[in-house]
Amino acid sequence: MSIKKRFQPRLEQREADYLYRRRPLVFSAQQPDMNINGIECINFSSNDYLGLANHPQIKQALIEGLQTQQDLSYGSGAAHLVTGHHLHHHLLEDELADWLGVERTLLFSTGYMANLAVQQTLMHAGDIILADKLNHASLIDGARLSEADFKRYPHLDMQALERRLQQAQAKHSQAMIVTDGVFSMDGDIAPLKAMQQLAQKYQAWLFVDDAHGIGALGEHGKGCFEHFGLQPDENTILVGTLGKAFGTSGAFVAGSSVLIESLIQFARPYIYTTAMPQLNALAIREALKLVKNGQASRETLQQNIKHFREGALQIGLQLWPSDTAIQPIMLGKSDTAVEWSEALKQAGFWVTAIRPPTVPQNQARLRVTLSAIHTPEQIDQLLDALKAIQSTSSV
Repeated sequence: MSIKKRFQPRLEQREADYLYRRRPLVFSAQQPDMNINGIECINFSSNDYLGLANHPQIKQALIEGLQTQQDLSYGSGAAHLVTGHHLHHHLLEDELADWLGVERTLLFSTGYMANLAVQQTLMHAGDIILADKLNHASLIDGARLSEADFKRYPHLDMQALERRLQQAQAKHSQAMIVTDGVFSMDGDIAPLKAMQQLAQKYQAWLFVDDAHGIGALGEHGKGCFEHFGLQPDENTILVGTLGKAFGTSGAFVAGSSVLIESLIQFARPYIYTTAMPQLNALAIREALKLVKNGQASRETLQQNIKHFREGALQIGLQLWPSDTAIQPIMLGKSDTAVEWSEALKQAGFWVTAIRPPTVPQNQARLRVTLSAIHTPEQIDQLLDALKAIQSTSSV
């Protein structure tokens, strides 16, 4: 059978079901005012929560680095364990660890790789992974690629999680609780205090992917743990990504020295891949300074979230219960979500339609993401456009 014969019918069916995805082409810097697919629009789909992706201080650090640091190249040339581990990588890992109050951190080129590495490396045959039903795809794939049993509990259901932990304890199985910090399509936050208590009670390990919390939540931007006034313990594995609130790219795993050394020695996605560019590490170090001193931006982001939610509820939109920068507008059917998204584009707003399999059936939505550099006027304009679309829709 040819590739075309196998996949052409699936592609056609996906198109018919309003599930086909196309890559938008960007012609501008990453910021609220953008040119996407030739459309001048206000972008409400980026994860650039603090507005750092186009920050002049990061750009200047890169320019100065290229001009003054003769020991700095773009390409790292090899994996970290060969010749790719540059001084800027090493300093960045130390600075992230000091900031988060953990023993060590370890850089990865993407959050997806980090999530694959942790579960493949730490979880063995006879162990059990207990994962929230709505975890990110990378967490699901990491669990499937490990040798451990993989069980999922209903979203945020701590009673169901405890029952699973009791079953694991009865079997003398090492359990790992796996969760997003902020759920990427819903915007709600995992109840980390309860989860940490359960992990300690049943001697389980707690693995938190805080991709959408790091930088954006907590007084100092340390993410969901700081948001709840918690500190990771020695059996906590924390993943943070650097392509969202940090405005750069890459990811890190944070935790104990034994955890990090185990990943260096045994994690295939770490061992067998080229290190991130040296210039990216330099950019992240500059971004970390901005995140550390970004309380004013985080406060502005919270004001923008409050502004949007109050306006959206006032005009009768169905929002998910989220207090984060991710604000889903629930529409149900995939064709409705696509129609609303296209109508917003025509009105000058870029808001992505999220459809199955990314979200459950009949839970298609618009995923509005807010940034500290959105203005109140831009948010009001979006609300006006949504109100106009709603007046002509059957939803």
